[in-house]
Order: sequence, then C-alpha cells, then structure tokens
Amino acid sequence: MTPKTIIKLDRYAGIPLCFLLTGFDRIIKLFAGKVSGQYVPEKILFLKLTEQGASVLAHSAIKRAEGMVGRENVYFCVFRENRPVLDIMGLVDSANVFEVSQESLASFCRDMLRFLFKTRKHKIDTVIDMEFFSRASAIISYLSGARVRAGCHRYSADLPYRGDLMTHKVQYNPYIHVVHQYDLLVQAVTRPLSECPMLKVTSDEKLPLPTLVKPPEHVFDKVRTTLQKLGVTEGSRIVLLNPNASDMLPIRKWGTERFIGLARRLLDSDKRLIVLFTGAPSEQPVCESIAASLNSARAVCLAGHTTLEELIAVYWIADVLVTNDSGPGHFASLTDIKTVVMFGPETPLLFGPLGETASVIWKRLACSPCVSAFNHRNTPCEDNVCMKMITVDEVFDKISGIIAAGREKDLA
Repeated sequence: MTPKTIIKLDRYAGIPLCFLLTGFDRIIKLFAGKVSGQYVPEKILFLKLTEQGASVLAHSAIKRAEGMVGRENVYFCVFRENRPVLDIMGLVDSANVFEVSQESLASFCRDMLRFLFKTRKHKIDTVIDMEFFSRASAIISYLSGARVRAGCHRYSADLPYRGDLMTHKVQYNPYIHVVHQYDLLVQAVTRPLSECPMLKVTSDEKLPLPTLVKPPEHVFDKVRTTLQKLGVTEGSRIVLLNPNASDMLPIRKWGTERFIGLARRLLDSDKRLIVLFTGAPSEQPVCESIAASLNSARAVCLAGHTTLEELIAVYWIADVLVTNDSGPGHFASLTDIKTVVMFGPETPLLFGPLGETASVIWKRLACSPCVSAFNHRNTPCEDNVCMKMITVDEVFDKISGIIAAGREKDLA
C-alpha cells in the first residue's frame, strides 16, 4: 500500500470505525465497568507500525516498560519493512516482535488478524499507541483485547478525531520532544486516572540515550569487500549523502540537483574524498542516476548494496552523513558518525536526532512545521521553500568544518 492509500483508508474507513467502536465500548462499560485506580501492567505491547527512525526515539520508553514488567514481557508491533532496526538495537526479544505486511490491503488484513489472535494468546494486557492520532492504531489497540490502552486523545484541541478508545488518555503536548511524549505514554499506564490527561510528572527528565550499536566483525568485513568492489579505497575520507528519494513524505526532500551540486563541491575540494549515495533498494535507480551524472569514480551509489545492519557498519567507517529529516538521521545516532540533518516541514525541537554528534539545519520559517499531529501529517504546502532555503554552500561549509575538526583530532 502506498502512503496515500494508507492516509485515505485511515480517514474514510477509520473515522466511522472509531465512532462505532466507541459506541460499542460505552455499552460494554455499562456492564463491565471502567478501569479504575492505579494499574500494574504485566505485559506491555508497543504499537508503532510506520517509520523505522521512531524505534530509535522510543528507546527510553521501551526501557521504562522493561523496568516495569521485565524484558520478556515487552512486545512490539511494526510493519515488516520497519522491523530491522528493532533487531539491530536488540530492544525487544525477537520472538516478541509482531510483523504486519503493507504490500497490499489483503496482506495487511491477513497479518492483522494473526496479530490480534496472538495478543490474546499471549494475554497482553497493556498497549502503548505511539502513532499519536492514527485512527488505525486506535482501532488496533482496542481490538487487541488489552485491558489498558495508553494513547493520545484530543480532548478540547482541534486534533484529528479517533473516537474514545483509550483507557489512559494523554493530551498531546507539541512543546516537548517526541522521545518524552513516548515516555509519558508509558508513565501514564501506572499513574492515577485522576491525573489524565494532565500527567503530574516532569517532561524534561534526562532520558537515557540509545546504546551505540557496533555490528559483528564479519559484517564489517563484508562491508569493506563491498566498498572495495565499488572502488572505495582504504583510508579515504568518506561522506555519505542520503537523497531520500522515497515518496513517504516528499515535501521533506532536499532537491536532487542540490545533492548533485553538493557532491561536486565535495569532490573538487579534496581529491582523496569519496562520496557515497545511500538509500533503500527502491531508491537505487535514482541514486545510480545521481552518481552517474557526476562522471567520477569517486561518486558511488551504495543504495541497494547493503542491509540495514551493513549500513550501520558503513556509518562507523564513514566521516560524515548528510540527510534530510528521515530514518538515517536517527540510525546514525546508534554510531559515532557526525551527521548534518536538514529540517523543513517538521521541527527538530520535536523530532531532532538524539546525541551530540548531529548538526541540524533548520530555517525556522513562520510556516514550519507544517507537518504535525495537528494535521495528520497532511500539509497543504506544495512548495517546500523551507528546504530550498538550505543552500549547497551552507551544507558544504558544515561538512568542511566537521572534516577539519576530525583531522585536528587525529593529529592531536
């Protein structure tokens, strides 16, 4: 299913289903009663189907849940293509990760039925809905059979309607980083219901950063072999450019012509420097076209040549990564690579990468962020000036400074 199909289904099927299930739930509560008092969970399921980078940002929330119920009782539901980062981070036991296909509506429905059967089989009693205002995730949370469901609720705010399917409702706070929002959802589970939606806990607690992930040596050996076949020599300065050519959220893209211009500047600035273009297998044709347009043996397409684990190894080997606001910016925080992350339609104040190795470029236009939970990430903007204002010169200078600092450190 394409992103547009998912959005349409969420709206046109999600709204009536949320309404009907809310009415059904109120009838059930007349006989069964509501969840009351403070609750002690036994098995916690995180529901975050989309975006691999979100799994990195959920690190501290998952750790908090692990402290509540033990690692063996923490579960995660995710789209199949977004699972690899969970396995690499080792946050959740492999057997406790539920995959759902999004190849087609039929495969999604099939896997979802299997998933709902498993939630009951495992007697999962608590669901943390990390999709904020997705109707699909609210429906899935309710149908899971979990007695407690923690998620965002709009209350008096003009946010997307998704019924009243959460037992522990948290008011969405657009002024705190998403890593804290995820953590608050977990904390809500054990707080008195009288505090909901206004949890009486601090939102500026220093949360633990994700543990650095260094793949096994055999993965590094494979990566070095791949790089050698592509003409990358040992000891080269490597700059990774991630054009992010997918259609998940096109308005976040920095123009292809700008990546080409940046690559030319980099190649001209240092004859020992290698530019590698990274991306998902689906982005390989575009990355190959970009690399070919540069007509240089030092401009190489790496997209489609690595698994995610191998890409993490590439991050350890390379010097700098340049990307827009997307998964790679968050994956990089699992390594020591320096990153330059460009924001436009979304804000680094909420979605910025973790750690101190990232440099963020954001123009702070009055219209930014225009993609948020308030509009279901469906912006009316058709001209991403916020990204176009980020110049090749600006990004090149940022990279040059990082490389120069690295050389000084090597000589010290």
